[in-house]
Amino acid sequence: MINKAVIIPTGDELRSGIILDTDSPMIMQVLLSINNKCLVIRNEPIADVENMITDCVRSYINKNVDLIILIGGSGGGHRYSSTLCKDYTHTSLDSILDEKYSTELYGKNGHMWSKLICGEVNKTMIINVPGPYQEARAAIEAFKKSYEENSSDLKQININMANAVKAQYFL
Repeated sequence: MINKAVIIPTGDELRSGIILDTDSPMIMQVLLSINNKCLVIRNEPIADVENMITDCVRSYINKNVDLIILIGGSGGGHRYSSTLCKDYTHTSLDSILDEKYSTELYGKNGHMWSKLICGEVNKTMIINVPGPYQEARAAIEAFKKSYEENSSDLKQININMANAVKAQYFL
């Protein structure tokens, strides 16, 4: 059961207020539909700096939360073109997680070079969702459905989330 969850939006554009964070309230709504007594904490947006993301995630792991959700920074456009920025959410999670599953999506849109991760450390489940609203919504809804079916199957949760994001481009 998810009793305490943390949402961590990432990105310099969110931090500076250029982009409004519409994902966090939507994700909070989905989490409360899983457990209406869940305490949901939204962290202030974190800059696109790997060690800042890592430190923030570790601080919540140390507080024994049940679930951490990172928003944004899942793209990998730098693998396609050196002119595109590197996203640090997935590299941060790769360095933190003991047990993890990931799926990489490739396509013609910058957000389709995505790496979605689902993992666990010290009984804290950690997932990431893409920043664009429709993709984030598809991913978190797929997480909810998979979690409710079998909360311990990290691999299947990851696959279902990735398939839901991919489906946003092939409707």
